[in-house]
Amino acid sequence: MEKTFASAGLVPGTEPSEVQSESALGRRVREMRKAKGWKLADLAARTGLAVSTISKMERGEISLTYDRFMRLAQGLGLDVGELFDPGAENFASGSVSVTRARMAPVHETPTYYYEMLNSDLTGKHMVPMIGMVHAHSIAEFSAFISHPGEEFVHIIAGSIELHISGREPVRLEAGDSMYFDSGMGHAYVSAGAEDARILVVCWKPGKP
Repeated sequence: MEKTFASAGLVPGTEPSEVQSESALGRRVREMRKAKGWKLADLAARTGLAVSTISKMERGEISLTYDRFMRLAQGLGLDVGELFDPGAENFASGSVSVTRARMAPVHETPTYYYEMLNSDLTGKHMVPMIGMVHAHSIAEFSAFISHPGEEFVHIIAGSIELHISGREPVRLEAGDSMYFDSGMGHAYVSAGAEDARILVVCWKPGKP
């Protein structure tokens, strides 16, 4: 990841450190599933994900896209943050959470790299993330991503094309932002030579 973050114009030494690996996330999901006495098929039925997908995720062999991650958390009866921070506390009146630089858990897929901010609080209606957009072509996505709620994106460095199913792509440069219905299929693609750095905030309706 060093080349990616440096190429986005960040000050050397400010890259986030990976404090949560995909294998650790997979182990946590497996432990929670077994603690409930569920087989892979039971969790698959509750999430709509294939048994093979969950099995590979538990072994740390694949990373799930955000929408599938949400379905996995909901199937386990958890907030997304609880998958990254087993000590997470529920948001309540007066709650305050600080995420220090380079201390956020990370989640990486072939197309994105996300720092999961303030994951020590669960039950949040907003899910804030800092991301790097690895994808440089829409062809790198097997399908659009969609999840209930609303989404805000602000371009910190670089430029992106935001693809929304059935619409023309919107190009966003550093300093631009966009707010949209995340139930529409969508995907971020870096439009420049380097990976773009973005702030994303997802709002999800209702209780987790």
